[in-house]
Amino acid sequence: MEENKYILEFRNVSKSFGSNQVLKGINFQVRKGTVHALMGENGAGKSTMMKCLFGIYSKDSGEIYVDGEFVNYNSPKQALEEGVSMVHQELNQCLDRTVLDNFFLGRYPGKFGIVNKDEMYARASAVFKSIGVDVDLNALMKKMSVSNRQMVEIAKAVSYKAKVIILDEPTSSLTEKEVKKLFQIINNLKKQGISFVYISHKMDEIFAIADDVSVMRDGQMIMTKLTKDTNMNELISKMVGRPLENRFPVIDNVPSEKENILEVSHLYSAYDPKIYDVSFNVKKNEIFGIYGLVGARRSELLEVLFGMRKISSGSIKYKNRQVFYKSSAEAIKDKIAFVTEERKFNGLFLVDSIKFNSTIACLNKYTNKLGILSESLMEDATLRQVKNMKTKVASINDPITSLSGGNQQKVILGRWLETNPDLFLLDEPTRGIDVGAKYEIYELIVNMVKQGKSCIVVSSEMPEILGITNRIMVLSNGRVAGIVNTKQTNQEELLQLATKYL
Repeated sequence: MEENKYILEFRNVSKSFGSNQVLKGINFQVRKGTVHALMGENGAGKSTMMKCLFGIYSKDSGEIYVDGEFVNYNSPKQALEEGVSMVHQELNQCLDRTVLDNFFLGRYPGKFGIVNKDEMYARASAVFKSIGVDVDLNALMKKMSVSNRQMVEIAKAVSYKAKVIILDEPTSSLTEKEVKKLFQIINNLKKQGISFVYISHKMDEIFAIADDVSVMRDGQMIMTKLTKDTNMNELISKMVGRPLENRFPVIDNVPSEKENILEVSHLYSAYDPKIYDVSFNVKKNEIFGIYGLVGARRSELLEVLFGMRKISSGSIKYKNRQVFYKSSAEAIKDKIAFVTEERKFNGLFLVDSIKFNSTIACLNKYTNKLGILSESLMEDATLRQVKNMKTKVASINDPITSLSGGNQQKVILGRWLETNPDLFLLDEPTRGIDVGAKYEIYELIVNMVKQGKSCIVVSSEMPEILGITNRIMVLSNGRVAGIVNTKQTNQEELLQLATKYL
């Protein structure tokens, strides 16, 4: 056998939190110079596994080897310095600092407290050039697209002479063009001997970029195969423990032919980023999709509807009356719910419990006759939504950060269901969620509209927007490029419309 064939090895690694065993004798090997996909439902143990590697958690038993050497990192910093890096789904960057500052954060070159700027520019420029990325080193991170911010993290990993880079849902906010660019960079780095662990729920990407694929379920490693030796149906079956015949449920809701729940006319918002002359309507009992490339202003439009962003002119008619919300509280009172795209940035209270995050949207429902919050009512509501959403929790009093990304998303959806909304605004509702949980959320959306509610779904995933909607509005650079019936359109038409005003 070739010496040190594997760049990364987990040997019989286990980890428990109290009585809950989340890793059960994990064996996992990544070959040198390959992309190894790691798949599994949210809560399967993928994140815990990586945290054991990076020294965030201490494993209970087992061993981890990097390039044939036993490792037991005390911190992510030590892992990074020894050639193991991770690019997180939610990028942890100093957005008010430049690309150069973020690149050298914690390791500025210089002597006697004086930073050597020339050396910084030279070293950073060389690394970006080596991976084929052209970036303005003086640009503020907050001014950059998500894809370019991601490239900064990859370049930073390369600068540490990374042997293995873990990519966690790297394309969740990228356009097709940006995904191709990322794949090109990954393939170039593979040729330089760098290996990747590619964590993703997007099946098409796995077959496009991965050499090997492993599937986890309930803390166990279920399967490892060469990607060419498996298929989508087998992966789904291994992930969820049962065959999943279809990626999407039957969309059998019947939108009202006469009644609109929402009518938007000639809407302008002059506040950056701008929205121009947007007009559309959403029917009662309808799933109305909004598609567009990055920068199309999809999220900004939802923020206008929810009272988070001012409008300059135009009108919004909701339930047959003119509305002009000055705050999101007014929209919530009017039975509108909004699930935001960036759950950690503006969807969750990260320092609080699952119970708090489940009930915060309608605390007035959980008060007693004296107006005092009732813990028992809050607990009942949380447990009701945990059961309804099939959320995997050990205790509702645990911090929300103890949950996987997908289970956090379920908490947010359950929170808004407690408000009993008539209109749901869903911005990338299945971002970073596994295929089994996605199906459950799709079913929830269909059932909601069949019960008289309406949904606006923003999605950058083409199969999703085509799989769960009745109609689709395509935005291009803040303008409506077209509104089409889902059953009468295709990917090519949507892409043509998405680039109409670029």
